[in-house]
Amino acid sequence: MDYPKDKVVLLLTDVFGPQLINSQTIVPDYLMNDPIPADALNPGASFDIAVWFQNHGDDVTRPILNKVIAALKEKGVVGFAATGYCFGGRYVFDLAIDGVIQVAATSHPSLLKVPEDLEKYLNMAKAPLLLNTCTVDQQFPIESQAMADKILGDGKFVPGYKREYFDGCTHGFAVRGDMSDPKVKAGKEGAFKSTVEWFIKYL
Repeated sequence: MDYPKDKVVLLLTDVFGPQLINSQTIVPDYLMNDPIPADALNPGASFDIAVWFQNHGDDVTRPILNKVIAALKEKGVVGFAATGYCFGGRYVFDLAIDGVIQVAATSHPSLLKVPEDLEKYLNMAKAPLLLNTCTVDQQFPIESQAMADKILGDGKFVPGYKREYFDGCTHGFAVRGDMSDPKVKAGKEGAFKSTVEWFIKYL
């Protein structure tokens, strides 16, 4: 199959990294081979995610992404899209605001300051933005989703903005949801489809 060699899609994982069965691809290892354990957020788990975050801040993880992007540019890549899940959603915003990527998509993003980051995106980014959102999400709740629509929707963000909403899903649905649940399965597949269509349209 022939494809443009000057365009890439960066997949920026959640804190679990690419270890989960629903996420099969090669991704930049910006977690430095130190993803959290698959059961770390389960009830009763003793994993201290606050300590993990101290060792995986922007000052540590962003330089890794910058090196990957620089190496791809040396190989002739000029068009960058990024899709990020949870933790990776923060980096999608940052890369778009910094003008590094031309197309942005994120599912259940975390670590965003609302409304500040949405306003910053409106005023500084040029990358069309797709948000895949859901019903129960402590990191990007319904109120934040509505704020995103208010700030970026109705043509306010000229390059392009769309928010998909997947009813009955919870945070993490696009990569680690329960595929035996029909709503979650529809949400995961819907988020993937909407992201692919977004990239086809804008990249």
